[in-house]
Amino acid sequence: MSGSAQGDDTPRRLPADSPVSESVLDTVLGAETVVEAISVDPPPVVRPVAGGRHEARERAVHLLYESRIKELGIDEVLGGQVLAPDEYADALVRGVVEHQAELDELIGRLVRGWTIERMATLDLVVLRVACFELAHRPDVPTGVVLAEAVDLAGRYGTDESARFVNGVLAAAADELREG
Repeated sequence: MSGSAQGDDTPRRLPADSPVSESVLDTVLGAETVVEAISVDPPPVVRPVAGGRHEARERAVHLLYESRIKELGIDEVLGGQVLAPDEYADALVRGVVEHQAELDELIGRLVRGWTIERMATLDLVVLRVACFELAHRPDVPTGVVLAEAVDLAGRYGTDESARFVNGVLAAAADELREG
């Protein structure tokens, strides 16, 4: 064999009077080669970037936090992302922005001795996302909303964030959901 068929990088040259190949396989293997079977392995299954709803909530919190810290509109924050958020994260972000006045009124009523302005930004963002789910996503069980929010507050907030978020959301769940 000659050229790249032997593993070197030397291109194989065909004589000028060679017939034009009708197949890529003819060029690689030669016109006289008989191919009896070709098997093609499917590409590996790639997990979606965002994953499930847990990851979507986390991404929504990050996006809303970025919007608040940088004082940018959510469309500007979303437009600057390398990877667009998945459908559920996008729905959470846009839902929180659309209902922010309603959510802040609820949170403001439920916190005792605090104002929205004094709250840690991360705690407020987590509360907004969770309260949005409690108020506008009846398909998500109350226990899931509370557990996810407490987890996010515990991972990203202060030492007291998880307890604070849990207390506020327990009161919000009592007000927004039956049973």
